Amino acid sequence: MLKYIKNHIENVAGIEIYPIISLLIFFIFFVVLFWWVFTSKKEYIDTVSNIPLDNKNQTEL
Repeated sequence: MLKYIKNHIENVAGIEIYPIISLLIFFIFFVVLFWWVFTSKKEYIDTVSNIPLDNKNQTEL
């Protein structure tokens, strides 16, 4: 079954660009994520990290 699919995929024109595009998207996403983490303010990180522990915003059931 895999040989059948592989044979048809190899015959598609321009298919070799898709792995390159997916690698670039993956790489760019993580570079932007690392940039955001290292440039974010400590106050914002502290505020967001305390949200689950904040009892003021929780409603009682």
